[in-house]
Amino acid sequence: MFFINTKSRQQATDQDLLDAFGKKQNLDDLAELYNRYIHLIYGVCLKYLKNKDDAQDAVMQVFEKLIGDVNRFEIKNFKSWLYVYARNFCLMKIRASKGGLSIKDIETLEESMENELSVHPTDDENNLEDNLQSLEKCIETLIKEQKQCVSLFFLKEMSYKQIVEQTGFEINKVKSYLQNGKRNLKICMEGK
Repeated sequence: MFFINTKSRQQATDQDLLDAFGKKQNLDDLAELYNRYIHLIYGVCLKYLKNKDDAQDAVMQVFEKLIGDVNRFEIKNFKSWLYVYARNFCLMKIRASKGGLSIKDIETLEESMENELSVHPTDDENNLEDNLQSLEKCIETLIKEQKQCVSLFFLKEMSYKQIVEQTGFEINKVKSYLQNGKRNLKICMEGK
C-alpha cells in the first residue's frame, strides 16, 4: 500500500505504514507512525534519562536511528517493539556515560536483539557503576569463544548473523556460546 496524501496515512494501520516505508523509504510514512507513539517515547526517555532536555534530544535521536534500523527487524507489534527500542537506546546512553553494562542491561539488550518482548524491568541505575567492575572481571573468566561472542553481541551490538560472519562460528554455536556465556556471567556476578 502506497500513500498519496496525509489523510490516507492517518487512517492506515501501523503495519501498513511499516510496509509502505519498507517499500518506498518515504520518511513521511515512518514519521506518521513514529508520531503516533512520540508521547510514549518521550515518557520512556524521561524515565531513564531523568532530564527533560536529554529526553527531548533522545526522542529525536531515536527517530534518526530508527530510520536506518527499522527495516532490519521483523516487527509484529510496532508500539511494543518501539518501546523496547527506545528503552535500549536510553540504556546505551547511560552505559556510554558510565562506561559499562550491568547484568540487567545485558538481559534487556538480549531480549530486544532477539526481538522478544519482556516485562519492563525496574530501573536501578545506582547498580550500574557497582556492577561494572564485577562484570568486567567476570567477562575475563569466560572461555575464549564465549568471551568473543558476548563482547560482540552485548558490547558491539552485533546480531547473530553479524557474529557468524565475523567469527566463522555456526549460528547454533553462536547461540550456545551466548547462552552459556550469559549463564556463566550470571553465576559469576551472583558469587561476587
